[in-house]
Amino acid sequence: MKKVANFVAALLATGAMLSGCAMANDDNTGHAHIVSPKHYTLLLENENVLVLKMTLQPGEEDTWHKHNAETVYFEDGGKAIIKTADKAMTLEIPDGHVMWHDEWEHQVKNIGDSTITAIIVEAK
Repeated sequence: MKKVANFVAALLATGAMLSGCAMANDDNTGHAHIVSPKHYTLLLENENVLVLKMTLQPGEEDTWHKHNAETVYFEDGGKAIIKTADKAMTLEIPDGHVMWHDEWEHQVKNIGDSTITAIIVEAK
């Protein structure tokens, strides 16, 4: 439980820093399921939302991409490096973790021993 609390505290602390770089979106950067189709599956798209499933096997890295404001549910967490324009963070994401993030650009690498899967609900 202490690990989860530490992760949440770290995520909240970095969320404020990430939101600053999140707004620096480049119009040439594509959405995750377009630029990294091996790792992102489109589950639903309508006029309001985009729902994706992310799967990253151990050692895999997705392509630099953007998201609109999103809620992410990690079915299966793991150890990952998340890179933004300003920094790189190493995170231990617990199974079942839920996070919200404003619009941003980033890249994710699974540096753990297990597959990371997440459901992403993104505003349009």
